[in-house]
Amino acid sequence: MSDLGDFTDFDGDDAAADDEAAQSSETTDDGDRAVDATEGTDPTAPAADADFEEMDVTPAGTDTGLGVLSAASGLRISEEAEETVLRAYVTARNRSRLRIGMYLLVPYPDGERLFCRIKALEYAQEFHADDATEIHARRAMRERGIDERDFKFIAELEPVAVLYSDGATSETSPAAGGAGDSGDLKRRMTDRVPKPETVVREATDKSEIKTGLKIPEDGVFLGHLAVGGEKVRTAAEPPTIDYRLKDDYDAGDPLVFRHTLVAGGTGSGKTHSSKNVLRQYLGRTYEMGDGRTPELAVVQFDPQDEYAQMHDDNPAMTDEFERRCEREGVAYGGHDDTIAFVPKVAGADYNASHHRAEQVEFTIPFSLVHDNPWLIAGSSLNDNQYGALVNTLLPRFKREYGEGGTYSDFRTFLGDPALKEELDEAGDVHEATFDAVKRRVQGFGAVFDQDARPITDQISQFVRDGGLTVIPTYHITDSRTASTIVLAVSSLLIDQKLSNDPDYDRIKETPLVLGMDEAHNFLTDADSVQGRKVIGKFTEAAKQGRKERLGLYLITQDPQDIADPVFKQINTTMVLNLGDEDAISAVNIPSNLESKVPYMEKGQRVVYSPDNSEPVELIGLSTCVTRHGRD
Repeated sequence: MSDLGDFTDFDGDDAAADDEAAQSSETTDDGDRAVDATEGTDPTAPAADADFEEMDVTPAGTDTGLGVLSAASGLRISEEAEETVLRAYVTARNRSRLRIGMYLLVPYPDGERLFCRIKALEYAQEFHADDATEIHARRAMRERGIDERDFKFIAELEPVAVLYSDGATSETSPAAGGAGDSGDLKRRMTDRVPKPETVVREATDKSEIKTGLKIPEDGVFLGHLAVGGEKVRTAAEPPTIDYRLKDDYDAGDPLVFRHTLVAGGTGSGKTHSSKNVLRQYLGRTYEMGDGRTPELAVVQFDPQDEYAQMHDDNPAMTDEFERRCEREGVAYGGHDDTIAFVPKVAGADYNASHHRAEQVEFTIPFSLVHDNPWLIAGSSLNDNQYGALVNTLLPRFKREYGEGGTYSDFRTFLGDPALKEELDEAGDVHEATFDAVKRRVQGFGAVFDQDARPITDQISQFVRDGGLTVIPTYHITDSRTASTIVLAVSSLLIDQKLSNDPDYDRIKETPLVLGMDEAHNFLTDADSVQGRKVIGKFTEAAKQGRKERLGLYLITQDPQDIADPVFKQINTTMVLNLGDEDAISAVNIPSNLESKVPYMEKGQRVVYSPDNSEPVELIGLSTCVTRHGRD
């Protein structure tokens, strides 16, 4: 086969000249020469096409919206999401604006609107052609762009809710997507299909977007609504849409008492975000069962020694940032009523120069073990040994040494060989079991009864209306010691909250948030006596939290390690950047948001709170409202 060469070397002008020469020599069927097209005509006469007037092909009127609904592939709203077919043709000049996740509105003829989000974007051919060819590819490579009109651009939509105005007469033009006459904007499930060729427009009204996503107007500020890492902007001032967590009693209990989980990898901004959220709770009041409305108290366990900085203002905060916070009702600035309650541990000193919060030392009295024997059970006692500790050894120790018996006294008590022989002969505790208990309750000497005031003597200062109490454990190098202290204090708070006859009314009568960083270290689902007791206690606390005004605020980088009974009680989940697939699947967020989690920048998060709103993407404040960092 001959080589035709590059088709682009073809010279159209030369070919045209050859064609004209050929036409001049052609003859008609009867052998006569063809007549020239201009022969016998008046050269002064106007051209033939001058008889036709030029027409303006630009459509009359002004385009509104992004495009129109297409029924080419059907148009269906179904109870089953996979059977819903809702597609919009997007006009050429609007295509570059669209992003997956954007919120759109489709009006009905009577003024109601279908609120939906873009879940897929697709180019399709306008004219049937095979563009997977060498000619098409090389032509495209040499041109500067494509003609958008040669292609269809289709947006696949996911219906979220129908918006309607309560009490409205719905006389506004449906083409404009109006809401009708005055009335409160409300939402309901999608129960009707819009008309084909209905104009689709972007949702730009703050009220429409908040109603469509069921976001409360008031509450605890968590961040600004975002799509694809960019804040959603409206024509209002401020243009951003604030996302708030329901904090009133109009439709149930405040969500702070329905518990919160913050999950994110190292460097994702968990602490920054949590400081901003907890700062919003400080100063808020909540109604108790007796009719009082005291301010919320926060107790935060802090393994990295960062939360005591909430006492101080952030020196990086600008005047403009403060004005923005004031306009949006966001609490900012250090919280004066912040105290660092420092556990006194043998061989460990706490030295903090990165915050100005008051520091108060405390110790764990061994008396707390009588109510929570698992504190000294560790993870090695089996059920038989634990039964001997709880049913025989601790009750007898309490009878002999009284309520004030110390850990040192308990070790002396177990060191009595006559006691072991007596209990073995009586059949109460086998000598092998006695020896096992004695061995395994060793090693708590650094925890109990140190040279500081017991925590039980400082309850009035420890739990305060409107106060933030931080318990740093960064200075404790032994993980077993740190865990015992955290579990002892949290158990004290939970027991008093759930008790019908509490020893400390201050705890019972104060609305309380119990914050726990690195919660996976304490609430893992372990097959041991201590693990089962801890999980049982926190599960009961989570179930009773609404009634007792107790909220859990758990922070972790390994949500898959949080025990399932506790995890099931969490109502609000904030997910920051996570790279581990098991961790991402454990947080149980919708798949469309799950895929975004590994790519989130610092401060971006997904919020999944079914009792508050639809699942959404947020961007938190770029500046911490209190001091953060040790620079």
